[in-house]
Formats: sequence, C-alpha cells, structure tokens
Amino acid sequence: MLRIDDLSYSVEGRPLFVGASATIPAGHKVGLVGRNGSGKTTLFRLIRGEVVPEGGSITLPARARIGGVDQEVPGSARSILDTVLDADTERAALLAEAATAAEPARIAEIQDRLADIDAWSAEGRAAAILRGLGFAEEDLARPCADFSGGWRMRIALAGVLFAAPDLLLLDEPTNYLDLEGALWLEAYLARYPHTVIVISHDRGLLNRAVGAILHLDDRALTLYAGGYDIFAATRAARRAVQAAEARKQEAQRAHMQAFVDRFRYKASKARQAQSRLKMLERMVPVTPPEEARAVAFAFPPPEPIAPPIVAMDGVTLGYAGRPVLRRLNLRIDQDDRIALLGRNGEGKSTLARAIAGRLAPMDGRIVRPGRLRVGYFAQHQVDELALEDSPLDHVHRLRPEETPARLRARLAGFGLLSDQADTPAGRLSGGQKSRLSLLIATIDAPHLLILDEPTNHLDIESREGLVEALTAYPGAVVIVSHDMHLLSLVADRLWLVKGGSVGPYAGDLEGYRAELLAGEPKPAARPATAAAAARAERPAREARAELRAEVRRCEAVIAKLSEMRERLSARLADPAIYAPGRAGEVADWQRKYTEVVAGLERAEAAWLSAQERLEAAGG
Repeated sequence: MLRIDDLSYSVEGRPLFVGASATIPAGHKVGLVGRNGSGKTTLFRLIRGEVVPEGGSITLPARARIGGVDQEVPGSARSILDTVLDADTERAALLAEAATAAEPARIAEIQDRLADIDAWSAEGRAAAILRGLGFAEEDLARPCADFSGGWRMRIALAGVLFAAPDLLLLDEPTNYLDLEGALWLEAYLARYPHTVIVISHDRGLLNRAVGAILHLDDRALTLYAGGYDIFAATRAARRAVQAAEARKQEAQRAHMQAFVDRFRYKASKARQAQSRLKMLERMVPVTPPEEARAVAFAFPPPEPIAPPIVAMDGVTLGYAGRPVLRRLNLRIDQDDRIALLGRNGEGKSTLARAIAGRLAPMDGRIVRPGRLRVGYFAQHQVDELALEDSPLDHVHRLRPEETPARLRARLAGFGLLSDQADTPAGRLSGGQKSRLSLLIATIDAPHLLILDEPTNHLDIESREGLVEALTAYPGAVVIVSHDMHLLSLVADRLWLVKGGSVGPYAGDLEGYRAELLAGEPKPAARPATAAAAARAERPAREARAELRAEVRRCEAVIAKLSEMRERLSARLADPAIYAPGRAGEVADWQRKYTEVVAGLERAEAAWLSAQERLEAAGG
C-alpha cells in the first residue's frame, strides 16, 4: 500500500502540494492526471525519495522495490537482451554469487531463490517484452549503440517491466511507442501483478489499463474509482454541484447584504441587521470551480482542389535500391480522413513520406495537382526547432511581411499566448513545442495534412482541441498515431500497411486492436500470492464501466460514418459527376460509398455486441 499523508512541497516558492493525501492499495493500477506543470513528475520524485517533502509523509511497505523510466539506456556495446536482463539486479547478483559460492547451505539458498523468481525463464520473458515493444527477433543480439534515442527509451521501458518492481511508476510511457507497442503496453499493464501509477494523456490507456484515476488539482490529490471516462463524468457532476452551491450562496449573500444595507441604521430592524451581518461573516465561501482550460487549434482552411489530390499508379517505394512497399495503387481525395495501420517496420512512415513528396518512387508514378500544398508533421520535427529562437521568431521567418500583432494572433490560435510567444523554444514544454510544430505544418493552409504521432507531449485538453480542429478541417488528413481515441474520432478510412502492400482494412479499430493482442503471452513476473492476485483483479463494476465506454465509442464511430455516408450520397446524387469522361471518378465515389457503408455495418454490429455484453453484465 502507498500512503500519502498531508503532503506539502514547493518549487521555487510555488506550492505544488498543500495538505495532499491519498491511499493506493497494493496491486491497484492508477492513472495520475493533472494539468501540465501541476507537479505530477515531482510527485514521482517524492515517492522515490529523490526529494524530501516540506511537510507530511509518504510511506510504503518495508523493502518495497520502486521502478521507473527516467532516461534512455546508454549506447553501449552490450546487446539489448542482456541490457534488459541486467535490469533485474537481484537475479544478476544471485547468478554472480552462484558462480563463486562454496558453502552448500548458501548454494541451496541461492538456487531456491533463483527458482522462486523464475530466473531460468528470464531470457524468454525479456525477449517477449522486447518483441511486444516493437523489436524484431534479430534485434535482440544487436548492441544498444545501434539504436536511436527513441528506441533506447523502449529498451529502458523493457528493462523496468522485466524487473517487475512492487511499485511501477511510468511517466508518459507511450510517447516513444507506435500504436502496436502502445496497445501491447495497455494489455501488459492491465495484467501486471503489482501496483502501477502511470502519468498519461492517452485516454485509451487510462480507460483500459487502469482501475482508478488520481487527480492532481489545486495542490491536492483526489482518487476516483474507474477509468478516465468515468472520472471525467464524475468530476463534471461534482463541478456542476459545486457551481450550483456557489451560485446559491452568492444569492444568499446578496439577499442578506441588501437587508443589512437597508436596515442596519433603523432602530426597529438594527438587531436583525446585526444578526445577518454576523451570519455573513461566519459563512464559509463556496468557491466556484475553475473552468477547464480549453486549448484550440486554428487550422487555416484551404481552397477546394479537383480530385484526386494524390494518385499512385504501380508505385514501388524503398531505400538504397531495396523495396519496402510494392505496386501501390492508391488515391486520396480532399475529404479523406485516413489512418495508417500496421506493425512497426512495415512501412507506414515510408508511405507517409512518399505521399508528402519527400520520398521519390523507385517505380511507377505519383500524380499530384501542381498547386497542391502539403503540411507534414513528424515526431522528429519537434526536435528540429531552433532552440534559441522564440515561437515569434519561427513564424516571422515564415511570414516576414506580417505585423507582430498578426503573428501573435497566429500563435494564440495554437495555445501559445504572450508569455510563450517570446520564450526561447528550448525552454518550452514538450506540448508547447508540438503546438508550434503543428502551426508551422499548417501555416500555408495545406490541402493535405500528414500527421505522424501528433499527440506526443500534448495533454488531454490539447488532444481534444486537435480532434475538434481536424474534424472541422476541410482538407485531407493522413494520420499515424498510437492514440486510438484520436483515430476513432478523426479517421473514417483505415489503410493497413502489411507485407509490402497497402490496402483498406476490412475491420474497425477495435477489431484491429483485438487482432494485435491475440495470443500475447501474459507477463511472467515474480510469483504473486493468491491474495495479491485477487487484489489485482478488476472488480465487476470496472468491467461494466469499460463496456459502457466501448458502447460510447461505437456510437461516436456510427455518428461519424453516418455523416460521411450522407455526404457521399449527396455527391453521388449530383448529376454533374455523371458527365461524359468522368466514369472513373464516379467509380471512385461509388467505391468509397461502399467502403463507408460496410464500415457502418461493422460499427453497428460492434455497438450491438457491446450493448448485449453490457446488458449481460448488469450494466
């Protein structure tokens, strides 16, 4: 059990915690949420004992092992499999001692303990974790130095999962993962046999992998049962009650103050007036809740352009003469919302670069209108910002003719207000850098917007703002993301990149998730007692909450596909598209209509299945 009692702590005179308290039972999975800068990462440092609280206490069971990922592993010559095995320091120490131990009793103790911690299956467990995080079998023997920073972060994450600490602290673990790795991690954490606290802005992970939300707000901690959707609904209801109480009290105050002002100097009413004045002084103020911060994105709309905006005819893509994708025949129109699915290394980024015009085909041809504008956002572009220059400097280089007021308005449209506009990019938060990169990618009002993991470092409010902006954006969107919540609300077409080819995916996102997770081995961590395993199981009410969330997701998909079907029906009803010479275009619209109708049928079937399971669970 983790117990936080009356915690107080400040940074540079700014209080982050004042009398904060929370209790997390052993074996629970908890999502830690709160605004950027509220102190979530600092709480992890306090739990690990890296900093000392100014007041209060944090207590854990004696000899409890705490694990987390602070930084990437060094670029050593040691293989990634051995690096992960080294993370279990107890196993490594026991094996080293076993090689030199001479006393029979100690040798027996060592062998018994090695058996207890399942040391002899360690390589298999470590390899399974690495494969789940996207490493190929042949990668396991490669040295860490062969991998980039993002992949080394995955190695570090694999190490801490393999060590299976009693308290696992993860800070935005999906930021360096693709969709497949993120889904694997969700399932792994849900089955993890010990306590987990994870800082995340990924609603999918917070709904599926945890059973409670620990909310850090106004320097206090509040624990909510259930996943993120339940937390959001519960908190909204509490805020509504608090706001109503504040309004009611304000009305009472106004009424009593009016009575005092009117009668305090009138002899016959003076005593009553004084009584009400004392009541006013004793009344504890009910503070109305602060409104949730809204983060909006203002994507400039492009002018319409004749379809298709991108057409691939027999295209082969690759590098250094080695094909990655072959014989692609694809088409993108301006109203398309396409999500690229596929396991790591299949070629999603290769396809995105080719669509953006940043990779020439090895064979075949890619046709684009001459006036097509493409906006491209990739993870690495955040790292390519000029760190010494402010956001205002960045946009001034792109629009030197515009006034400072107009440039600041552009920045404000992406949540970068006056303070951030003049701050060097190197001092901005990860989310602020991402918003600046999104502004740079969209400043020319692109007809086609290509987004490769756009939500990394964005908080939940910013992600919701991005969803709204993409929904209203009249251009085409091609997106690669591990955020299934974003994909489910934005994408209406799914392309699967697999086996050197690209084509429509026959199922929906939930089906793809189930396909990816099918057959994944359960985490073989240190043996847990039956009592600990029972504590780790999700109660039935949380299973019902997951089903309710699934029903809502299905309803959102149905609404979006229904809207798309209506738009396509209107397009097909337009006599102009049946003019001579446009037969190919009509066939394309009919194909898209067929895809959407099929997708709608699958979504309705998924909704019906989820509704039936919810009813069967007593939901």
